[in-house]
Amino acid sequence: MSELKTTPFTEKHIALGAKMHEFAGYNMPIEYSGIIDEHLAVCNGVGVFDVSHMGEFWVKGPKALDFLQRVTSNDVTRLVPGKIQYSCFINEKGGIKDDFLVYHYEDDKYLLVVNASNIEKDWEWCVQNNTMGAELENASAHMAQLAIQGPKAVDTLQKLTSVDLSTIPYYTFQVGELAGEQNVIISNTGYTGAGGFELYFYPSSAPAIWKAIFEAGEEFDIQPTGLGCRDTLRLEMGFCLYGNDLDETTTPYEAGLGWIVKMIEGKNFIGRSVLEEQKKEGVSRKLVGFELIDRGIPRSGYELAIEDGTVIGKVTSGTMSPTRKIGVGLGYVSPSYASLDTEIYVKVRNRLLKAKVVKPPFRK
Repeated sequence: MSELKTTPFTEKHIALGAKMHEFAGYNMPIEYSGIIDEHLAVCNGVGVFDVSHMGEFWVKGPKALDFLQRVTSNDVTRLVPGKIQYSCFINEKGGIKDDFLVYHYEDDKYLLVVNASNIEKDWEWCVQNNTMGAELENASAHMAQLAIQGPKAVDTLQKLTSVDLSTIPYYTFQVGELAGEQNVIISNTGYTGAGGFELYFYPSSAPAIWKAIFEAGEEFDIQPTGLGCRDTLRLEMGFCLYGNDLDETTTPYEAGLGWIVKMIEGKNFIGRSVLEEQKKEGVSRKLVGFELIDRGIPRSGYELAIEDGTVIGKVTSGTMSPTRKIGVGLGYVSPSYASLDTEIYVKVRNRLLKAKVVKPPFRK
């Protein structure tokens, strides 16, 4: 794995015995004690995810807002410094190039946090469409990130900072000192649905922050956690994963993300005309959540069908829910089968497993 990229924590993961695997070109920990064990640790206590492989772009200067209004689907004018917004890049055909977070860092300065697998593609897209002259900086190699997630995350982190974490609501952030390290972005976000914070800092701060977090969380049985349980946690919440549930052929309206598309006056974002037409005409498929009634595990790529075997769509994400002990998943189906409680079937080899359409989250 010597050719793979590393994070400031890679050697730590290996020393702790993590199962390592390639993800988005990085050598990343998939699991430590086991996916189910780590999943439940995050739901009930606190877990620490290395997400330093994510991409970070700075957008700065007097043209920053104009640029972001052009390339993002959501309305960036709604953000004030300290606020965060979920958004996406749309291609000329209305498909999703990537989904990401926009941080309004300060006046005329924003941070985009993009998916690790799309860093290069997203950067080229931003540079290509920067016709108004915003200042762009790809800081991905100069930022480290940890996600401290779970109901005990606040108690753990509050020991390490004078910033009052209770004053940072969901989808907001502050910049302050943490574990003796300066200029740490403390963000009330995450991809687990279990609560907690994401921290952004210079790679040089990584050893001190890692050590301090695990010492502070020892009384809560803090656990290092891998990308395996990050995936099962996000799926139990019904959060989309780029490359599975979203890609350049899926539109926000098909994916149930119409709420991050703002067709306001003056916001002529790329792909707007295609999405306006789709909003008016309707979609030919919809992303739905479903729970298996029969015993089984839905896997990405399995076909979805009706009782006579007629295919109506396919599974994009699926797993055995660690908290519910039933098969759950997301998939695209014809709109006529997208209503709640509609009975559908998952084709598993030569069997049809009964399921029903439900509204995520699957975790109660």
